[in-house]
Amino acid sequence: MIKTIIRTLLLFVVMGLFAAGLYFLVKRNEQPPEIFDTRQVESGTIIKRAVAIGSIEPRKEITIKSRVSGVVESLFLEAGGVIEKDALIAKIKIVPDAVSLNAAQSRLETAGISAENARRERDRRRNLLDDKLISTDEFSRYQYEYEIQLKEEESARSNLTLIREGGNGDAGTVSSEIRSTVSGTVLEIPVKEGETVTETNTFNEGTTIASVADMTDMIFVGTVDESEVGRITEGLALVVSIGAIENQTFDGTLEFISPKGVRNEGTVQFQIRAAIQQNPDYQVRAGYSANADIVLDRRDDVLTLDEAALLFDDDQTYVLLKNAEGFERRQIQTGLSDGLIIEVTDGLQQGDIVRIP
Repeated sequence: MIKTIIRTLLLFVVMGLFAAGLYFLVKRNEQPPEIFDTRQVESGTIIKRAVAIGSIEPRKEITIKSRVSGVVESLFLEAGGVIEKDALIAKIKIVPDAVSLNAAQSRLETAGISAENARRERDRRRNLLDDKLISTDEFSRYQYEYEIQLKEEESARSNLTLIREGGNGDAGTVSSEIRSTVSGTVLEIPVKEGETVTETNTFNEGTTIASVADMTDMIFVGTVDESEVGRITEGLALVVSIGAIENQTFDGTLEFISPKGVRNEGTVQFQIRAAIQQNPDYQVRAGYSANADIVLDRRDDVLTLDEAALLFDDDQTYVLLKNAEGFERRQIQTGLSDGLIIEVTDGLQQGDIVRIP
């Protein structure tokens, strides 16, 4: 009886091991299910773009320089203010050169002595004229000489005033007063009261007192790579995205392409400029970083497909098109591409499903 029970248990154990081994072999030989992605052919718009990186700048921006050397005595404006032409920006306290000042004083003294001598000589000749001892023509020469010496004295005095004070006292001729040459917005005043400034002359650019620009006319200034510059021309449309203004773009028109490129980190870049249409709801500031998408070509309402679905063989383009039995290899014709989505001109219909290889 016990032997029969033992044999039965052994039989069940053997059968269980056999079943487990058979199950393991079947599972090992099974192919794992194939996992793949698909894309659907849809109707849409494809825009081929060239990307330019740059910033927003005023079209007209000028720097106002000091015409005299000295110390900034007063500033009358701050950055951000809107000013009119000839508005007073700053006043410079002249620090005259000792040699020039001494020479100007000496010239004034000499001119004064000459004028006094000419006056006395004229008065003496007038007495002779009254006594009818000389002619009127002879007296006129001394009168003319006296007037010439007065002009010399006046010129010397004006020169001394210019050296001391930066002006000769006449309205609008005070060079120590820095005034704006245009109307616009003050972008920057890089000097402070008490700072020393140098004058603009042939050998020196001079100290910048202020930068003024017309903020109602802004442009995009950027660069494009040499691989794309040959495909763009003046007049093309742009879409400008400003980093500081989210979810808003500005339309623009390409105005200028530099005829000469500049090498930068191993690549040649060409500068471009484009006018942008400002939106009154957004304040565009000078110096904003921006990107511009230059529209090279565009297709509207065409069949589009993800480029990842394409297969290439002997200069032919194929896709794996889904059918009732699975997928079939289908040759297609393509058109414009933006680098991610491509136009399908022949071989597929809207709604077709293709496999991503």
